[in-house]
Amino acid sequence: MSAQQDQAMNQARASIYQLLSSLFAKEVDHQILHELTSEQALAFWQQLATEPSFSQDVEQIVAKLQGLTSDKALLELAADYCGLFLVGTKHSASPYASLYLNSANQAEDEPLLFGEQHQQMSQFLKQSQLQIQSEFPEPADHIAVILAYVAHICTHQDKLQQAQFVSQNLANWLANFVAKVVEVDQGGFYLSLAKLTAAWVESDLQWLQSE
Repeated sequence: MSAQQDQAMNQARASIYQLLSSLFAKEVDHQILHELTSEQALAFWQQLATEPSFSQDVEQIVAKLQGLTSDKALLELAADYCGLFLVGTKHSASPYASLYLNSANQAEDEPLLFGEQHQQMSQFLKQSQLQIQSEFPEPADHIAVILAYVAHICTHQDKLQQAQFVSQNLANWLANFVAKVVEVDQGGFYLSLAKLTAAWVESDLQWLQSE
């Protein structure tokens, strides 16, 4: 692969990580919906769906987005987001790495927030001269932050460094998170998003480790 092709590939990978991050970061509102169903976005989704392991989840996500034709439908999806990711109960899927990496916390309803994983991610962000936006008051081990950081390193680090980060800070807990979303999501949108994220990360990691 030429340097130019490599750069284009890394930018495309960064776009996918950024998209996944944005959908875990906040509820879908009118603006996000408009962006995700634009002609350009639909072409992007279509391209992503050409990979067999992504196609079913991509199709379900796009169908759900295109079905959000009323304020009521948007509110229902926002309620799904809130119930899954903002409320720490047995019926939610906590989006923090620490909950899935610290087995001692598994029996508790609440994850250990701002713990070791948060400190570690904060350090990664600091080293890259990045910081979490003030309107996102979440610990740094939130899945949206980790995915956004991977989007950044796609174009700033070599493949070996990327593979190491993804395997040690994302792939090692993502399956447990996805299993929890599958267990508790009633609406189907975030279930498809979580499964797509896992399939994408697995595929990307294989690509990073292939050379």
